[in-house]
Amino acid sequence: MKLVRRSRRGLIAPDLPRASRAAVRGGILGNFVDQFDIFLPVVALGPALPSLAGRSAVGATAAYVVMATLIGRPLGAIIFGRISDTYGRTATTRLAIAGTAACTLGIALVPTHQQIGLWAIGLVIALRFLGGIFLAGEYTSAIPLAMEWSRPRERGKGSGLIMAMSPSAQATIALVTLLLLALLGPQSYADWGWRLSFLLGAVASVGMLVYYSLRVADAPIQHRQSQAEGPRAGLADVLFGHWAAAFWQIFGLMTGLWIMTNLTVIVLAQRLTSDLHLSASGVALAMAIASVGQAIVMALAGHWSTLLGRRRFFVVWGLAGLIGGPVLWWWILGSAPSAVAAGVGAAVLQIVTVTAYGPIGAYINERFPTVVRATAYGTAYSLSIVGPALYPYYLPTLERWLGHQGAPVGLLALGAVLVAGCGALGPRLSPAEIDTDLDRLAAKA
Repeated sequence: MKLVRRSRRGLIAPDLPRASRAAVRGGILGNFVDQFDIFLPVVALGPALPSLAGRSAVGATAAYVVMATLIGRPLGAIIFGRISDTYGRTATTRLAIAGTAACTLGIALVPTHQQIGLWAIGLVIALRFLGGIFLAGEYTSAIPLAMEWSRPRERGKGSGLIMAMSPSAQATIALVTLLLLALLGPQSYADWGWRLSFLLGAVASVGMLVYYSLRVADAPIQHRQSQAEGPRAGLADVLFGHWAAAFWQIFGLMTGLWIMTNLTVIVLAQRLTSDLHLSASGVALAMAIASVGQAIVMALAGHWSTLLGRRRFFVVWGLAGLIGGPVLWWWILGSAPSAVAAGVGAAVLQIVTVTAYGPIGAYINERFPTVVRATAYGTAYSLSIVGPALYPYYLPTLERWLGHQGAPVGLLALGAVLVAGCGALGPRLSPAEIDTDLDRLAAKA
């Protein structure tokens, strides 16, 4: 792509406004679809597990379905990150979206436990694992693409909007599940109604595939890199070479965020049933309220990080989570009088903890050059999932040591310390410092 003029914000292409909006819009909408597919099993699949796994295996399989996606994502990030850095962001995004659509549609068509026995839940877990690989490929390419098209001072704002799609998708899933339960009744929903949510996810993925095929192109910085000569860097350079210090600092920060996410989204939803004895509709309502509050603040948090500086933002938010997270957890599961009150409490809990994701899309992409940006972004974002995703194995042991509520409270505190501590180890990235080209910023940082 030929660059024809220069502004005070840097080199831009003649069609930058339209292309930039298309890429950022694709990052926002695409991440909504990604997160919709990722979190479907947390709420939408729960009431249907007896028809897929049999009533005796519901408790064990619920966690395995979620873990399958979370563990598949690091593999997808490694595979598709390398493809994206080598062959371009847009083509890689389209390939990943197509795979995601196929896997989500496959789950919607899985036979029941009564028809094929344990093969039913086995197919769901296998498709969730494969879907996790493609989902990782999607955000590993689409979010770096959106950041590469964004103007420097707008990266934080764009990142906040992109990351806010995760709680927005959670709220949508909760509301769709609540509506289907009300319209169909619990039995019909468990028998077949849950499939409608997965069909909706597959259709949304197909829509994004069409959008990226017609509207989105690689950014000028990607074209510039593709024309550069010399050996290409790869995953080893990110993990153990030139960019290892930046990678492992971000890995620690992301580990803290994933710990808090699993607790405040997945474990909390389960505890609302087991501890507060809320109905499926009550849990869906509470988590919808929490997700809406989280989405609003997360969208703003990306821009706040530009005003504060990225390092100061993570330190402040980590300390807020360390103080507020444990207190709010105890109150929600010990004193909340209703589903609405639990939802409001969960919203505040998620705000002081996981809304620190707001600037992550900008922050990671600002730390690595174009030659390894997608590989570094996807791997840092996804590999850090693995340890926190294994909580079904170590949380029961921690509960025996620290108590039923003490264990999640302790993990919340650990996650907050990782966010504040690892955030403090990173570069300042003040407003003046981030106002530059991504490659120049990565070199300075």
